[in-house]
Amino acid sequence: MQTTMNLLDTALSTMPIPEWTKRLGLSRKTLYTAKDRGHLSPAIAGALADELGQDVKTWIVVAALESERDSACKSRMLKRITTL
Repeated sequence: MQTTMNLLDTALSTMPIPEWTKRLGLSRKTLYTAKDRGHLSPAIAGALADELGQDVKTWIVVAALESERDSACKSRMLKRITTL
């Protein structure tokens, strides 16, 4: 399953964090904090996906699901999103 950390790793393979934060208009610590937490917010995931030419809507959904508590619905939706 793709995670927002995969998206961030893809982004970081093209530019370091300080350049991404500047490009996206984020505070200096935002991406470092997201990396420590293990997930991106839906807005940041969408912005990174847009910059990388990836499907914005899919990454926003992945980020939203990552922030949900574990449940049967979350598992179901994660399976569904990976088949798209």
